[in-house]
Amino acid sequence: MLQRGLKNVVAAETSISLVDGENGQLIYKGYDVKELVLNYSFEEITYLLWYGYLPNKEEQHQFSVLLKNNRSLPSYVYQVIEALPNDMDMMSQIRTAVSAFGGKEFTWKPNIEQAIRLTAAIPSITAMIYRKINGEETVPPHLELNHVENYLYMLTGKVPSIKHAKALEAYMILTMEHGMNASTFTARVVSSTESDMVSAVTGAIGAMKGPLHGGAPTGVIDMLNEIKEKENTERWIRRKLENKEYLMGFGHRVYKTRDPRAEVLSTICQRIGQDDPWLHLAGYVEKIAIQLLEEYKPGRKLYTNVEFYAAAVMKAIDMPPELFTPTFTVSRMVGWTAHVIEQSIDNTIFRPEAKYIGNQPEIIN
Repeated sequence: MLQRGLKNVVAAETSISLVDGENGQLIYKGYDVKELVLNYSFEEITYLLWYGYLPNKEEQHQFSVLLKNNRSLPSYVYQVIEALPNDMDMMSQIRTAVSAFGGKEFTWKPNIEQAIRLTAAIPSITAMIYRKINGEETVPPHLELNHVENYLYMLTGKVPSIKHAKALEAYMILTMEHGMNASTFTARVVSSTESDMVSAVTGAIGAMKGPLHGGAPTGVIDMLNEIKEKENTERWIRRKLENKEYLMGFGHRVYKTRDPRAEVLSTICQRIGQDDPWLHLAGYVEKIAIQLLEEYKPGRKLYTNVEFYAAAVMKAIDMPPELFTPTFTVSRMVGWTAHVIEQSIDNTIFRPEAKYIGNQPEIIN
């Protein structure tokens, strides 16, 4: 039986994450992501996904040092980035720069050392490309800052505020892994051929670039900018729903209740945005939108998804829209590499069938 897009087809077994759409739960290695975000760092949760358990203090320190020591890019990767034209979109530049990694350190089989190298390098690649496009000089890595703080520092040249760093860290933890999504499946397919980890994540970046997967949540920002004030909310949303237009940031292919990632980001927004009118507006719009979606589309179970609060967080920390999908890519590198390693442990090449619907050759008497 044909399953378009392989919907509901189980293609692999994994112990990395569980996306429970019915109960609105996201689990990393046996831990509810809500607990992880509120109690652990990006580095600790990365360690969990790669090693299978949370590190003790000594393991965490050694791991953080390894990530910091791999932030600098090889000279030839710098040269590749410098040679790329500025009118080439950011995701294509990132994909090309990542593909420049290689050599003997990335041969089969994939391992955690390779994952560390790529995960540590992707913020540096992204920041260098962003600053190059904007005519600014590259900011070297800051070895005293953690992974997320350093990413913001390399983008702006300024040590970020604790509030901004914590908000972005929450977003990046929540987006580092999400089951067998399109880009992760791409990475596993490439890896299943016994190709190297660089090739696998390069393919994943290509999938992430597509607007149906890694599209930036700019539509949510446009919506909130148009609404402007709380008193405009109900009228604006009713007009959209009566015109049968899509309401950005609501509904999800998997989750039939509130996206747990949106729930956590909402909590983070409340913590950082007590004096931020933008975040207050976002919370109010969410409340009214859910009420009206139930009125106009009863029984459809349309709730807030991660895109809604991702947009709110990104706007609150002054992240420019052109960095939304690249930042998603920086965080998801952790999940991709975890899946590439897992695929290699008990590997079988992916080789699905296709139903032929073309013409048959004519029979000549």
